[in-house]
Amino acid sequence: MSLTLEFVSTIRAERSGLIDRLADTDGMTAWVRTHAPDLGDLTVTEELRQETVHLRQAVRALFAKAVAPDPPSRADAASLPGFEESLALVNATALVAPTAPQLHWDGEPHLASVPATQADPGARLLARLATAAVEFLAGPDRALVRTCQAPRCVLYFVKEHPRQEWCSTGCGNRARAARHYREHKKI
Repeated sequence: MSLTLEFVSTIRAERSGLIDRLADTDGMTAWVRTHAPDLGDLTVTEELRQETVHLRQAVRALFAKAVAPDPPSRADAASLPGFEESLALVNATALVAPTAPQLHWDGEPHLASVPATQADPGARLLARLATAAVEFLAGPDRALVRTCQAPRCVLYFVKEHPRQEWCSTGCGNRARAARHYREHKKI
């Protein structure tokens, strides 16, 4: 799964209700260590956590625009910032820590991007998340982004098959079971 989908999926629905993986500094630290381990021992402050959540809401607003006219995720549709504000924030954040291409030659040449400036790890994290969102939303997968319509699901996913309707097999099973229950309850 792309970093951008992982980022917007830090808000999830579980049996107990909505879960926010970035709800506190410990949760965000764990998420960053899994998804951006190259940033080392990033110290997640409350200020960085709040900036990251603000960026996530902006990216989710752009995802809501990407799936339109279909409905956005039910998790936070009513509390998303406006489209123009979100677009400006994501673009500005992507500029914070510009990267430069570097050629690495480990048997075969390959390209890597490294920070062009000595930005702090928090700024690099935000810039990486924003850049990933820009690249994802400007790429071919944007046209395939969908909102999972299964009961209790609030995730976005990339439609990989023409008949795919849900983000996972589990959501498909829940949706079919709910439809079966509704159809047989009427009898």
